[in-house]
Amino acid sequence: MRAIRKRTSPVVGALGALALAGTLVGCSSSSDTAAPLKNAVDASEAKHPEWSKYTFTVGDNGGDGSEALAKLTGVFDNAPYKVKFARFTYGPPLVQAAASGDIDLGSVGDVPPITGAAKEYGFKVVAVNRSLRPDQAGENIIVPKGSTLKTAADLKGKRIAVPQGSSAHGLALNALKSVGLTPKDAKLVFLDPAAAATAFNTGKVDAWSIWNPQSAIAVKNGARILVKGLPPIDQTSSYYVASDTSLKDRTKRAALTDVLKRLSREFAWAVKNPDQYAKALSQEQGIPLADAKASLAAYSNRVTPVVPADTALEQKLADAFLDAGQITKKVDVKSIVDNLLPAGYDSSKLKVTS
Repeated sequence: MRAIRKRTSPVVGALGALALAGTLVGCSSSSDTAAPLKNAVDASEAKHPEWSKYTFTVGDNGGDGSEALAKLTGVFDNAPYKVKFARFTYGPPLVQAAASGDIDLGSVGDVPPITGAAKEYGFKVVAVNRSLRPDQAGENIIVPKGSTLKTAADLKGKRIAVPQGSSAHGLALNALKSVGLTPKDAKLVFLDPAAAATAFNTGKVDAWSIWNPQSAIAVKNGARILVKGLPPIDQTSSYYVASDTSLKDRTKRAALTDVLKRLSREFAWAVKNPDQYAKALSQEQGIPLADAKASLAAYSNRVTPVVPADTALEQKLADAFLDAGQITKKVDVKSIVDNLLPAGYDSSKLKVTS
């Protein structure tokens, strides 16, 4: 996130992927009944008058429910700063916005930090979103109804729609690698999620590597999962990234840590209140409630610090991207990790009201 600037984001102009939400959170008058987390943060944590000059922008990746949950829970109501939300359709533009200072914090899949680092963007990975359902794929490679493709090996020579630099890009790359193929053996068609949906539905591509809810909705409408996004082919974790600008300022960094803790608290509440969480996702993504409920497993996470095992997984993925020619610069993942949370922090252990 970042303190709001009175200028247009280059991400907005270049990609049209950012939609700033108009509502400021942190000055709500919600009642305690309507806002179950309004007073959940220790009062001592809220008493930081030096933070009052900040307005932080949270990158909302694809409608993850963060903005709706903030309003519903009141988790930022007593914060000594203000919060805004910015909507992104997928991860790479969010990382770019963090690097430029147009947002301060946001969650992305496993690949955007790698592609962003390869372009020498100024950001850091500050926390991990770990799936509470690691046996449930958050993304898949799907094929249309009636497709003759049966296994990943059948992708040879086929057109695969994929958002470039996204976690789904990593899934496609590793799925091909798992059967001895490279991107040169198939045709990766780089399309944003909306354009890819059109291409998939009109038969212009043979497969689509994409996350939920798009994957779940397509399957409900007749598509079939060809490759599940599960280990060892895919990670089920995502990563919080933050602006170098915010991290280098000691006072702002402390406030940003508070923002991250409050976000983790609202998601911990959401996991324990799945019906409300589904409504939040339905509202933000503009999808039917039933589709949001079908995608809940992909959004049920716990927030923790980055640990060496995460760094090792990301380094392996970064090396695979370099070997496959998907990036041109070697990435040292350790150099882009800067934990905001204390060792042992785990949002799933937080006490939240249900």
